[in-house]
Amino acid sequence: MPHSPSFSELGLSEPLVLTVERLGFTQPTPVQTACIPAMLGGRDVLGEAQTGTGKTGAFGLPLIDRIDAGTRAVQALVIAPTRELANQVAEALGGFAQAMAGIDILPVYGGQPMGIQLRRLRAGPQIVVGTPGRIVDHMKRGTLALDTLRLVVLDEADEMLRMGFIDDIEWILEQTPTHRQTALFSATMPAPIRRIAHRHLRNPEEIRIGAGNEAGADIDQSYCLVDARHKVEALARILEVEPERDAAIVFARTKAATLEIAEALAKHGHKVSALNGDMEQKERERVVAELRDGRLDVIVATDVAARGIDVPRISHVFNFDAPGDAEAYVHRIGRTGRAGRKGRAILFLEPRKRRILHDIEKLTGKPVRTHPVPDLKDVAASRQGRFAKRVEALLNSGKSEQHNELVDALLARCNTSERDLASALVALATEMTPLLPPNGAHADPLFIRAQEREPTRRPTRDPQERRGREARGEPAPRRERPGAREATADMVRYYMPVGRQDGIGAREIVGALTHEGGLSGGDIGRIGLMDHYSHVDLPAALSESAIRRLARIHVAQRKLELTLETPELVQARAETPEVPRPNVRTAPARGEKPARTGRSPSFGKPSHAKGGEKPPRKPRAFAGADKNAGRGPSRGKPPGARTARNAGTLAIRRKPV
Repeated sequence: MPHSPSFSELGLSEPLVLTVERLGFTQPTPVQTACIPAMLGGRDVLGEAQTGTGKTGAFGLPLIDRIDAGTRAVQALVIAPTRELANQVAEALGGFAQAMAGIDILPVYGGQPMGIQLRRLRAGPQIVVGTPGRIVDHMKRGTLALDTLRLVVLDEADEMLRMGFIDDIEWILEQTPTHRQTALFSATMPAPIRRIAHRHLRNPEEIRIGAGNEAGADIDQSYCLVDARHKVEALARILEVEPERDAAIVFARTKAATLEIAEALAKHGHKVSALNGDMEQKERERVVAELRDGRLDVIVATDVAARGIDVPRISHVFNFDAPGDAEAYVHRIGRTGRAGRKGRAILFLEPRKRRILHDIEKLTGKPVRTHPVPDLKDVAASRQGRFAKRVEALLNSGKSEQHNELVDALLARCNTSERDLASALVALATEMTPLLPPNGAHADPLFIRAQEREPTRRPTRDPQERRGREARGEPAPRRERPGAREATADMVRYYMPVGRQDGIGAREIVGALTHEGGLSGGDIGRIGLMDHYSHVDLPAALSESAIRRLARIHVAQRKLELTLETPELVQARAETPEVPRPNVRTAPARGEKPARTGRSPSFGKPSHAKGGEKPPRKPRAFAGADKNAGRGPSRGKPPGARTARNAGTLAIRRKPV
């Protein structure tokens, strides 16, 4: 068995070794064993190591050891992608510097009062830890001088690349002294990061811990195939039945989705909170603190908001929305399985996104197994087991004996058996979370397993049929989005008064619904494109909040309004007789310009000659159309379509498919 050195054998000073031991660190991790001697020797370091392997100590301990506490000037600069990680690194460095009197560490990031940072910078901290944007801001203001800088550390460089900070990083490094020491750490090593390393690091010591994800060795990874509309229910069930679950992070793609998922899980009885970039820094810190001390068990977060979170309680990571690539997946699951602890990572996948599994397995070097969604009987069994443990613990504590007199009184009053009384008390105690599955649980209506669904096959086109159609002068059949889901009873068709003549295609509609609306590709069904209008099939189970969000999205820089029509209004429109539009042409007077006809910029709103007769007012076809009620029908629109309120605004009506 190879010898594992102690911290004292790595070359650290004695006061620092004693501080590390007081903090509870007895043995250096592999990345610390490799990095500390190299950095103490003044060499540049290029480290490929996942978060959770101890790399903060790998660069933080030699950094503290090399600081001159008697010089009040910036000697070390640590750059981190997010404010959470910057705070975490600053706290860790502060812990290491406990025995080194006179070392001042300052975190700087956006959202923190600028005045406080300016006062602290004037005092001359030796170490500055910050995000790229705020560091650049201070350097351009002249409030952060780096002429005395001796060491620069880039922490989680690939995440800074993903967040678009690469130009800021290049600019910062170009302003630093050429003789400075540089350490770059990254969980993965994409080509742009390697190019930065080759430009700004001098003959670096390359340290690679594990095959891309050493921390993943302690993480059990699995994936669950589930349709988008059933993800929340599936997540709630898995949270109930997972053994040895403590705290969990659920990753969502958008800020709005974090709020929706957290609200849904709270209704299932979970102690949960959202965590996203719209929250104030103090509120975000409060959420993390409550997760750490057990007042919260689940947080639903975006990638950016979760960076830097290191909570030992986190046993599970759920990828509610699949990450954009395998590298993002590695960063997400790094929140669990840290420092030798075991962890679980569960990925929710829609069938069409299975391709990411191959990339994940290739990067992590580990297989990702399938994970079944629990049925109602599994959930009931898990609840019964937890309830039995609580009852057993209460009986063993002896606290239940104080209620013996009340039990005797209830038996006498209700004139029932002890067994029936116990059943009634259990029912009362579990009224909010029933222990038994509802009637008909044998036919669980949650979903049809995604792997059992028949794939949608695209019909083949007959060349002879196409040539015959062209010879007869018939138009080509409308094109549907490739791979679109067939319309079913659980889908709703939305009509949009915009089509091919407006420069809108299926790509723009899908892009707006997914990128701005927060829907996944699996939510989007058939798309039909006409000349003057289009339609798209979306799940009928869309929540009210999802409908409100869709009302705010844009297609081709135009706001998309979503109108939900009730069955009563649809029936009323069907029963309202159509008022025929008079087909009268009035010849213009000599020298007078004829009235303009045809489509106007406002989706076909008819134009009328000055003084000409307008068509009769048409009855209102839907509620809330006060501004446009009574206007004539627009050309090229289906009957009953709503006229947009303003030019360039899309209006949608909803009807069952």
